[in-house]
Amino acid sequence: MGVVEKLSENNENRKQNKTGGHTTEILRLLEKLSNAYSPRHYIIADTDEMSAHKINSFELERADRDPNTMFPEYYIHRIPRSREVRQSWLSTVVTTLYSMWLSFPLTHRVKPDLVLCNGPGTCVPICISALLLGILGIKKVIIVYVESICRVEHLSLSGKILFHLSDYFIVQWPALKEKYPKSVYLGRIV
Repeated sequence: MGVVEKLSENNENRKQNKTGGHTTEILRLLEKLSNAYSPRHYIIADTDEMSAHKINSFELERADRDPNTMFPEYYIHRIPRSREVRQSWLSTVVTTLYSMWLSFPLTHRVKPDLVLCNGPGTCVPICISALLLGILGIKKVIIVYVESICRVEHLSLSGKILFHLSDYFIVQWPALKEKYPKSVYLGRIV
């Protein structure tokens, strides 16, 4: 793939991210996920209505495809955003701590086996809360982070943080695998 093709695909993905791209990417990953991962718990920002609609549609379509599923078992939880676009870095510390404060009781109640995330700021407090469950001896949670397809050469802020905290860190471009050898490169997965 040439540089021009990468840039054009990258621009297309940036447009998608402004209209729920992270949700679209995670739902594409979940299309392949076994029904053994049930119930599914989605965590979205408290102000994100578009993602809630996409999740509900996805789960209903998934149930329609599987005749054994009478009622899909999933939950949508809301937490405050860690960081809004163009929010100052100093205030981000405060909002992230607040989001973590509300995430830990949720994570403790759900006690997930796996946290699969792909980059929005809401995933950082959830992953840290899941990590705390293990540190406190409550439950070991596997954390899988999938860097967004639009990240070709540099990690997102969430990626930079979770690179060190996740059990599996998946990238979708070979340039990122070269820069971050601990990562797993599977090609384009969304």
